[in-house]
Amino acid sequence: MDYKYIETLLERYFAAETTLEEESILRTFFSQEHIPAEMQQWRALFTAEEDQVLGDDFDERMLALIGEETPIAVKAYEVKLTQRLRPLFKAAAVIAIFLTIGGALQAPWDSSWNTSEDYAVLQQEVDTVAIIQPVQAENISDVVADSTKVLIPTHAKD
Repeated sequence: MDYKYIETLLERYFAAETTLEEESILRTFFSQEHIPAEMQQWRALFTAEEDQVLGDDFDERMLALIGEETPIAVKAYEVKLTQRLRPLFKAAAVIAIFLTIGGALQAPWDSSWNTSEDYAVLQQEVDTVAIIQPVQAENISDVVADSTKVLIPTHAKD
């Protein structure tokens, strides 16, 4: 008898690609009496009762098998949104620092300071002081202004 279809179903089953109908076909096949010897190893997997419940003493039995006497306490804690976003805040801070340092270091490498002569010319322009001429302020008179006599123009309402 050719068991290619069953072998294909087994491959799909172990790859988690079978449907419920195909799993039922596998259960029916492995519940038969005559199964090829190379497929006997999978018989217990498909003939186990579906209604099996672990029971209340399952934890104690498993701990006794591995040699532990008390169950291991698992501590769970709540992760807040700020804790989840903390790596993003750190990354943003690092980027801001790089941009700030890059902007500050850009001035010495400005194209106007390519040679020492260019820098000397720039320094001479900064060091020279222009002659400042006095500026005449407008509307200056020797008469003291009385603010109570100033009339505020009124606009006619439309």
